[in-house]
Amino acid sequence: MKLIIITSPDFIPDEARIVTELFKAGLDLLHVRKPDADVHAVENLLQGIAPEYRTRIVIHDFFSLKDKYLLGGIHLNSRHPEAPANYEGILSRACHSLEEVETTVSLFNYVLMSPVYDSISKQGYRSGYSKVELKQAQESGVIHEKVVALGGISEVNLAEIKSLGFGGAALLGDIWNRYHTWKDAEELLAHFRRLKKIA
Repeated sequence: MKLIIITSPDFIPDEARIVTELFKAGLDLLHVRKPDADVHAVENLLQGIAPEYRTRIVIHDFFSLKDKYLLGGIHLNSRHPEAPANYEGILSRACHSLEEVETTVSLFNYVLMSPVYDSISKQGYRSGYSKVELKQAQESGVIHEKVVALGGISEVNLAEIKSLGFGGAALLGDIWNRYHTWKDAEELLAHFRRLKKIA
């Protein structure tokens, strides 16, 4: 099962450095989501990430940076609902219901289905699915390798996500709540390696 990390919406100390270390530890994909940032700030982050990992980066804004930095792909959202003309590369989007997953997943390399559990990073953002609904969705083929679980994913429930047939898990709060400065890097990387073993 793939592990995807979504960046904190805010810039954090030594971010490019810790991201590079996460890639070295086996991170499959990084989603760069900085909704309030300008293009120069996002470029600075990308420039700091080791070039050999850039094909494993998916960007949520400033789609022109995809080709400029040879990134892996783009993520469509309410700010940018359509891919550029003649687009080639990874294409993903978020889905907030099983029906939305079912009707759109075939158009994308993968979709992020959320919130599977109560969000760690967004207070009050509650799970949108019961365990029974998730199991039924797996049995009926709605959840499969192109569906990535998002929302409240942590070491506690990652094995369950795998058992439900998701192709991946996307993490945000479980990662960035553990990292504030570079002194937290060793502990964060150890945590990520534990997640990787479960996945």
